[in-house]
Amino acid sequence: MKLDARTIAALAEHLEGCELGARDTPKITDEHPQMDWDDAYAIQDAIRARKQVRGLRIVGLKAGLTSHAKMKQMGVASPVFGFLAEPHALPEGAECKVSELIHPKVEPEIAFVTRRPLKGPGCHIGAVLAATDFVLPGIEVIDSRYRDFKFDLKSVVADNTSAARFVVGGQARAASEVDLRTTGIVLEKNGVPVAFGAGAAVLGHPAAAIAMLANHLGARGEEIPAGTLILSGGITEAVAVEAGDAVTLRVQGMGSVGLRFV
Repeated sequence: MKLDARTIAALAEHLEGCELGARDTPKITDEHPQMDWDDAYAIQDAIRARKQVRGLRIVGLKAGLTSHAKMKQMGVASPVFGFLAEPHALPEGAECKVSELIHPKVEPEIAFVTRRPLKGPGCHIGAVLAATDFVLPGIEVIDSRYRDFKFDLKSVVADNTSAARFVVGGQARAASEVDLRTTGIVLEKNGVPVAFGAGAAVLGHPAAAIAMLANHLGARGEEIPAGTLILSGGITEAVAVEAGDAVTLRVQGMGSVGLRFV
């Protein structure tokens, strides 16, 4: 690690303040170019701890930048991982307040819920599928706190991978009942299809993102507990939204889920 504990705590306070106050900031590596990956995840961990101290539950985990389209859109080369806190969760069909966000975008995803713990190293797609209770459609609302959505990978890790809101719903299916590689999705905005894709867009198979997450946590002496909800990453490029928009995700064999922006 390159940053001291005081700097990590200050950056966590700054980034969470930007999240809660819906204000943007230049990427933190502008002032701290020496920060490394351990620093980035330490800042994210400090943000997580700040929320837990206030009594907020951690309700899930997420993988980000897992599709080639998303990597190209954001100008990065590898996935990142973060957490989902209680205020991030919205019920199916809910209203999402744009005033609480900076520059929201939506991503269509496949959500996994585990029935057994997963831990690396050596976790692979087969292990993920065997440990999965069910999968279902999910929409993640991302909202980077960095000005103009411009960041490097370490900055976005520190910012909890742009986590803001999410909704899951539709029809839960056992992972053994569907071929997640070929499962097709359509993302609609105001009734008009705006993005199309299939599960293979996420690292060849959405479960690969879960395996990478398990291996990432395993390297830190942690695991994915049983009963964990995990967003496996955007299947398509993120789509910008604004007040008045209604977004629906339709997933082959799993129904649909949606939310409205007000």
